[in-house]
Amino acid sequence: MKKLVIALGVSVLLGACAGSGMSNASSNAATPMVGGAPMYPTKDIVDNAVNSKDHTTLVAAVKAADLVATLKSPGPFTVFAPTNASFAALPAGTVDTLLKPENKATLTKVLTYHVVPGRMDSAALTSAINAGGGKATLKTASGGTLTATMSGGTVWVTDAKGGTAAVTIANVYQSNGVIHVVNKVLLPG
Repeated sequence: MKKLVIALGVSVLLGACAGSGMSNASSNAATPMVGGAPMYPTKDIVDNAVNSKDHTTLVAAVKAADLVATLKSPGPFTVFAPTNASFAALPAGTVDTLLKPENKATLTKVLTYHVVPGRMDSAALTSAINAGGGKATLKTASGGTLTATMSGGTVWVTDAKGGTAAVTIANVYQSNGVIHVVNKVLLPG
């Protein structure tokens, strides 16, 4: 179960919000496009993510952390998936350092921090935010917490260090969960 939760965190990196006030241009499409590739709801998180040209860094990280099997499991998982540009915005050398075998535990913690057990689409996120008086606390697969809020129709996710990421593509449904693409890597405390 712990490995499944860790894999869930990785899938978060692979995976925004439509309807219920969340912005997402592709959420109304039967098969949304992410990174130039269709994201089929009948495929799992990994099988879809490997086709997104915007998530090659995330896929490499998931492989380096040995989380592929976990993210191919039944789940369900909610993944807040940072893009390649999100990883590129980290301080120089960060990604290369995390991908080294000796840093696998740290990489796994970062990846699973992007995964929330269960399937929380935009409607569920919006409901949780409203029920929480404007914010929802989400428990991650790594054991940390993320805080979701909404402003101007956009869902924002705040990490333990106070960094915020916007959901740029929401409700990318997978056979084992849902991905929300985010514009920043979220960092655990």
